[in-house]
Amino acid sequence: MPKLTSREQDYSKWYNEIVVEADLAQHSDVKGCMVIKPYGFAIWERMKEVLDGKFKDTGHVNAYFPLFIPKSYLSKEAAHVEGFAKECAVVTHYRLKNDPDGEGVIVDPEAKLEEELIVRPTSETIIWKTYKNWIQSYRDLPLLVNQWANVVRWEMRTRLFLRTTEFLWQEGHTAHATKAEAMEEAEKMLHVYADFAEGWMAMPVVRGVKSESERFAGADDTFCIEAMMQDGKALQAGTSHFLGQNFAKAFDVTYATKDGGKEFVWASSWGVSTRLMGALIMTHSDDKGLVVPPKLAPIEAVIVPIQKGGEANEVVNTACEKLRDDLKATGLRVKLDDDDTKRSGWKFAEYELKGVPVRLAIGPRDAENGTVEVARRDTGEKAFIPADQIVAYVQSLLVEIQDGLLERARDRMEKGTREVNTWEEFTAGLEEGGFLSAHWDGTAETEERIKKETKATIRCIPLQGDTTPGTCIRTGEPSARRVLFARAY
Repeated sequence: MPKLTSREQDYSKWYNEIVVEADLAQHSDVKGCMVIKPYGFAIWERMKEVLDGKFKDTGHVNAYFPLFIPKSYLSKEAAHVEGFAKECAVVTHYRLKNDPDGEGVIVDPEAKLEEELIVRPTSETIIWKTYKNWIQSYRDLPLLVNQWANVVRWEMRTRLFLRTTEFLWQEGHTAHATKAEAMEEAEKMLHVYADFAEGWMAMPVVRGVKSESERFAGADDTFCIEAMMQDGKALQAGTSHFLGQNFAKAFDVTYATKDGGKEFVWASSWGVSTRLMGALIMTHSDDKGLVVPPKLAPIEAVIVPIQKGGEANEVVNTACEKLRDDLKATGLRVKLDDDDTKRSGWKFAEYELKGVPVRLAIGPRDAENGTVEVARRDTGEKAFIPADQIVAYVQSLLVEIQDGLLERARDRMEKGTREVNTWEEFTAGLEEGGFLSAHWDGTAETEERIKKETKATIRCIPLQGDTTPGTCIRTGEPSARRVLFARAY
């Protein structure tokens, strides 16, 4: 089993090694794109399952819209096209043909599209073009739709899960009769994301609003959740946008009001992506490998038989099978690894690397004594538990591990968040890492200046932050409140 680079030695290398060695993903032959391997996809499926349930609980339904968007659609909303133009992949032809020189295939120059197609970077334009036909009256509102899809945003420098040319995500797109309803929707979904991050990923987040320059292209307001990774950098884990009437006006989406009038609808959109996989890795994992919160673990507990040969093997196998069946009967996700081609020590190291929360081992002596060896992934602690108590013990232990991961991450974020009041404190704080709560004069010019000088950005204006007026750390001009700065992924 390979030894990982330590976080202290090289955090970036440590992250990349975990992604590959824990069998989560690998680089593909297509530059900038990744292959998500079965174990990594199983964790994403757990995330997807939970989030999808939360969306449906809040009244949303799933649909699917085309991968391709006519170029003219993207041109309809000026801020939107400006925000995404440099990231778009463009389809110009619809056919290949054999190379006359015998060198494989070439693009058929006679097969040029009349209008180029954009591979979706996000779906607002194609969806709002569709909504024009779906929405006629106030009776059609609200329209609450989500889709699970892939998107393409051309990237020059990529990192598995965190930034790839193609990635998986969900995107919600809703239409409302009033501004208040659309704003309420955008805020509601922000809290759905935050509750998922904290309750399932065990990852504490700051809920806030983006500065104007950091807003989603085409939005009036962007809400976000920001998480702190172990190296002190911020990671934007989810966003929710109040789109106003911008896309409704661009695509002429109106509805007949109750009193016979005609109004443009109001909109929101919101999304999270496989970037959450990167967030999970960097929030909890250690120098031994991945650490997965039990609620999202594809395997909550793995059972490893310790075989010594002879008749004892049958006794051990019987005890392991009973343990598996008893745990599965309670709804736990359990794996019995009875592959006799691999040694138990190899299996221990493999499941430690993959972050399985609880490992259970039974050998001949355990079977004879009616005990089970229990090892927890988060702390490495071991205990021998009577077999007749093991089911309740494992259930309780999984809750303890989930809560402990959140508590440790929350403690790290609280210790890593500091108030700074001068430029000297600000620059020194950035070298230590973490979130810096500082005053800013509210201008895009100052925001850009700070970014160029330090590579730190305004992560958000916290919804529950310090609103005491002060003076900007960079210009000394008046500041209405503190905002949160950090260097980020």
